[in-house]
Amino acid sequence: MPEIPPPWAYGFKTPPPANFIPATAPAAAPAAPVDPTRYGLPGTTRTFTRAEITSIFNPADYFPEEHATPPSIVAHGKAPIVWSCARCHNFNGKGRPENAGIAGLPVDYFVAEMQAFRRGERTSSDPRKPNTKMMVDYARAMSDDEIRAAAEYFGAMPWTSWIRVVETDHVPKTEVSAGMYLQTPNGGDEPLADRIIEVPEIPDAVEIMRSPHVGFVAYVPVGSVKRGSSLATTGNAGKTMACALCHGADLSGGNIVGFGAVPGIAGRSPSYLMRQLFDFKSAHRTGSRTILMQPVVANLSPGDMRDIVAYLASLPVSPKKG
Repeated sequence: MPEIPPPWAYGFKTPPPANFIPATAPAAAPAAPVDPTRYGLPGTTRTFTRAEITSIFNPADYFPEEHATPPSIVAHGKAPIVWSCARCHNFNGKGRPENAGIAGLPVDYFVAEMQAFRRGERTSSDPRKPNTKMMVDYARAMSDDEIRAAAEYFGAMPWTSWIRVVETDHVPKTEVSAGMYLQTPNGGDEPLADRIIEVPEIPDAVEIMRSPHVGFVAYVPVGSVKRGSSLATTGNAGKTMACALCHGADLSGGNIVGFGAVPGIAGRSPSYLMRQLFDFKSAHRTGSRTILMQPVVANLSPGDMRDIVAYLASLPVSPKKG
């Protein structure tokens, strides 16, 4: 019987219902009331309305001096299909738990994965997750030159972690907004159980202002980092393979003859990493490059995967690359 995708990694509270059939496209959000308030952040005089902040083709850029001039596909997308890359992944490429941190990814790896989306080789174990389908549509609508331009822009940025890992038995009560867990306004807590819950350090700064300077805290089960370290560094007597064999000694990336560049995995979102491990095992990531990951995940339980990603997220990031 197939394993059920862990809802927390895919941005849901409950497993997918039996025989769930996904919509062909995400449902359009209802029009929000016009809010004339202008929002700003410490360190800049630039202010934006909510409509400007959430624009899918021209999202707010609070700190343009902190990054290179983005190509048009990153800053503006390609109407009517392709949203601005920065709308979801931010101009700094750090992304959020419901999508991916793409700063510091090797250019050729980035290009290869976009081509995998284009060919339908990257789908989601949880059919409710809308942005996987969106990425397939984007990859098919983008030209090869646009894909490479985005890859070179984000690839030139070093990955620096903004995830703080905390081992605990209880977490703040949460609600899900567009695939991301947020602390409930009325507070309180709940058992963590076998999940990882990743939330913004300052919810309003991330969800309302979409600050590129505010990171996340990942609450992980007590003991998971140590268990994950054993699995990730030794392979645990043949249960899996040591991550460093492909991802480099400091897990900041490597290069495999015949396969090319391999991404860094240290200090990245545990929610994202969990989805990838589970999707590899469930054959929702396919294609020639996945042969490298098949023996890694074959004997891992969802609990093993959770422990591994808790450990990876806790790691410091090498300053030389992502």
